[in-house]
Amino acid sequence: MAYYNNRREPVEEEETRIWTCTNDDCQGWMRAAYSFKKKPSCPLCQSDMHAETKLLPKLM
Repeated sequence: MAYYNNRREPVEEEETRIWTCTNDDCQGWMRAAYSFKKKPSCPLCQSDMHAETKLLPKLM
């Protein structure tokens, strides 16, 4: 749908479970639904990860 003055339609967001890297120097995170392990390690720095929630765009 087109909006006046190039404004875009708002994106629907939902609270999503994620894994976040415990290393303070790393900003790695991933959606829990896309993890194959029960407790994954960070794919960027191989540190441990912990579970959190984050407001993310809803995937179809």
